[in-house]
Amino acid sequence: MGTAVGGGTNGPRYVQIADDIVKQIRAGVLKPGDMVPSESELVERYGVSGGTIRKAMVEVRASGLVDTRHGKGSIVKDRPPVRLRSSDRFRASLRRGGKAAYLAESEQSGATAKVSVLYIGPTEAPEDIAERLGVEAGAQVLARRRLYFRNGTPVETATSYLPWDVVKDIPELFAENPGPGGIYARLEGDGHVFAEFVETLQARPAAKAEASELALSPGAPVVHLIREAVTEEGRVVEVCDTLMAADQFVFSYRIPAAD
Repeated sequence: MGTAVGGGTNGPRYVQIADDIVKQIRAGVLKPGDMVPSESELVERYGVSGGTIRKAMVEVRASGLVDTRHGKGSIVKDRPPVRLRSSDRFRASLRRGGKAAYLAESEQSGATAKVSVLYIGPTEAPEDIAERLGVEAGAQVLARRRLYFRNGTPVETATSYLPWDVVKDIPELFAENPGPGGIYARLEGDGHVFAEFVETLQARPAAKAEASELALSPGAPVVHLIREAVTEEGRVVEVCDTLMAADQFVFSYRIPAAD
């Protein structure tokens, strides 16, 4: 006899089964390191066909809560808890105190942070980045690509694009470690005072290469964030293209009520 799922929830049977498995993981019934029951076990438990179970497991993998390996099945991931990603991370006092945004956030959450620099150097500005920076598509810009870890787990990739005329006389921006306070502190030290940071977020499934880089299952949800750093003169001096494991972040923003 199959197990009842859904609790009155509408939707295809495979979606109800996937939701039930995800709920078991989130509730701790299936703990980190546990194997998700095999296809044959799930067929017997839910009283459905193997095809329905396979479709359900596609949905479970997309949750980012399991890691599936060919021939070995699916195992519940042991991933660190979500970390608040707040607009407060850009406070000038943090930069003056020598803390870059990511390291400051990790410190506040009690996590161990690590940044791996993947590339620093000139590159041609992609069309969308060039438009945001106010330069010609293909113009030379400085790219700084990083992979961020928390407690040993990769959680975020980010590539900063900066106009060449802005960075060419700031040698620290070409170094792996730009110094206390990060690249924003170096830009401000060169006279580029920030007025605001503008962010655009979009949730989507991870591409295969993205999932591999962030140790996610193929198709797991990610948050794609584009940030523009705008100076008091109204110039965008950095565009940061960021991809985050969706299950690792909660976003919190302060929104002024006044005009």
